[in-house]
Amino acid sequence: MFENLVGQEAGKALISDIKNARFPGAVLYSGSQSSGKLTAALETYRVFSCTNTAHKGSWQCTCFHCMQSKSLISSNMMLLGPRDCALEIAAAQKTFLLAAQTSASYLTAARYLYIRSIRKLTLRFNPILWKGDSNLNKIGVIIESINEELEKIDFPRQTLPPMEELRKITDNLLKETQKLENEFLYDSIPISQIRNMEEWAHLKSEEGKKTIIIENADRMLEGVRNALLKILEEPPADCVFILLTSRRNAMMQTILSRVRTYNFKERSADNQNEVISRVFHEADFKGSINDYLLTFLPIPPSKIKILADDFCNSVSLRRIIDCNSIAKENDNFSPRIELRLFLHFIALHYRKLLYSPAGAEAGAQIMGLLRTCYDNVISYNQSPGAALEVLFRDLSAVNVSNGGILTNA
Repeated sequence: MFENLVGQEAGKALISDIKNARFPGAVLYSGSQSSGKLTAALETYRVFSCTNTAHKGSWQCTCFHCMQSKSLISSNMMLLGPRDCALEIAAAQKTFLLAAQTSASYLTAARYLYIRSIRKLTLRFNPILWKGDSNLNKIGVIIESINEELEKIDFPRQTLPPMEELRKITDNLLKETQKLENEFLYDSIPISQIRNMEEWAHLKSEEGKKTIIIENADRMLEGVRNALLKILEEPPADCVFILLTSRRNAMMQTILSRVRTYNFKERSADNQNEVISRVFHEADFKGSINDYLLTFLPIPPSKIKILADDFCNSVSLRRIIDCNSIAKENDNFSPRIELRLFLHFIALHYRKLLYSPAGAEAGAQIMGLLRTCYDNVISYNQSPGAALEVLFRDLSAVNVSNGGILTNA
């Protein structure tokens, strides 16, 4: 069990509780980014669904349910919540193509890695969850296209297409998954999805326990949290709820009181390098998992920081700046993690404001404006250029109303 969970003591606690039938119906996996929470959640489901009584939950198990779980195609598991999937898909694509080109010994593992990276995204677009959503038909067209491409490389197919065709397939998949994520993945779970999930959870399962995994559960709005709380108060007997968060203190206290928390520690530098080497077969990279994934951004983080600093300097100097050009230089912030990074660098630019009372007040205003800018693009489909123009105007107003406080920031 949990053989693929590197450097986490939480795995031992999970194994003990599962083996001794102490695993409750609702749990919270809490820990820093890239600490293995989603890996553990998906493995928890696979262990519960495994029918191998002699070696239950072994990663090498070939029972029908384990094979389905490894490919993330089981109908008894539901995955909700926002996540930046694009960089993991790009990293997995590189690993898979290199393994295929060299006929590497780890080709099967790389194939699973790549397929799973895509389905970690597409599972969030389960038609049951999106029932009643106006975008369902548009999403269905993209999902169908993704599934058609995946069928060409998915198990149980024994042989892969020739390399030229394989590269074309993976490039198409990268394009389609980025479109799916950028245009349709909510940054916060809609209440309709919680209600659709609840309806599904109460349907009797014919194949053991259902598992509902909710990632970034701390980002839920109050009404959504209250809706989730209702089903956690009286969960169906054949359901397991696994909530994931990197900010436990942002979770609603009444939800925390109804879940058992498993704490995932921040992985050491050596553990993170082991994950990068073991999972992505990249032995030469030294750094965090997050830093490794950022190398797959179309625009280097260093360039995004330069553009963010120039944006801030233009605000301070009251210099007109072409926001559409900034958006264009950032590939219109696709994947959308580029926008999050751009706004993060703006926040870092102004962090010195926090060292004075007046600056702290201005800093609070700035953080609100950055959040609004992000929401305008992600939630309300405003063009990035237009959203940056609004941000530039509002930051300039903060600067003027606070006596030019941003000039020396």
